Amino acid sequence: QVQLVESGGGLVQAGGSLRLSCAASGRTFSMYAMGWFRQAPGKERAFVAAISGSGGSTYVADSVKGRFTISRDNAKNTVYLQMNSLKPEDTAVYYCAADFTVVVRTRDYEYDYWGQGTQVTVSS
Repeated sequence: QVQLVESGGGLVQAGGSLRLSCAASGRTFSMYAMGWFRQAPGKERAFVAAISGSGGSTYVADSVKGRFTISRDNAKNTVYLQMNSLKPEDTAVYYCAADFTVVVRTRDYEYDYWGQGTQVTVSS
């Protein structure tokens, strides 16, 4: 069982930055690939970024490529999402998720555990 707790969301102006954190429980954090997803009002949950257990492989959605960076610190059982040059269309609830696999995957149904989400609002 893995418990995930996101933090770092908030209100920011367009062009600003935020860093989301996701703290995981358990001693096997490095065995899980981690992903970030987001869900805007009235829209389906969408993939944002993912990182392998070792941190050696990452994948970022085209919509955020060049602006968002995913990273992890296995010593702290934490995964991060650095978000720069934020746009109003980035407004959503952001979720982190854990996937007990060695590969990086982008489909939400492939993930095993989910956090409660953190709201990110970007004003124009």
